[in-house]
Amino acid sequence: QVQLVESGGGLVQPGGSLTLSCAASGFTFSVYAMSWYRQAPGKERELVARISNRGGTNYAESGKGRFTLSRDNSKNTVYLQMNSLRPEDTAVYYCNVLYGGVPYWGQGTQVTVSS
Repeated sequence: QVQLVESGGGLVQPGGSLTLSCAASGFTFSVYAMSWYRQAPGKERELVARISNRGGTNYAESGKGRFTLSRDNSKNTVYLQMNSLRPEDTAVYYCNVLYGGVPYWGQGTQVTVSS
């Protein structure tokens, strides 16, 4: 079955960096676009970035110029490099794939940006 396992979250000071990873299994990873979403307390889940199966990327305005999404098809893993982090980036970050018309989610990884 489809499994997505996120890692790499943590506590970081404003201006710091983190790299999140999402290890995927249960489907042919190289064929599918992958996305990262985030959900802050009291807010709806929102798209952060998306990468196509060929590596093309799209970013939400909030992350443009600060976040970089990449994928390694040999490792079935997608990476979200986040720089210049701000307190408003604090959220649970989720990996996502739309497989067979069904969205699958990982368990999420907490990112907290605070001094």
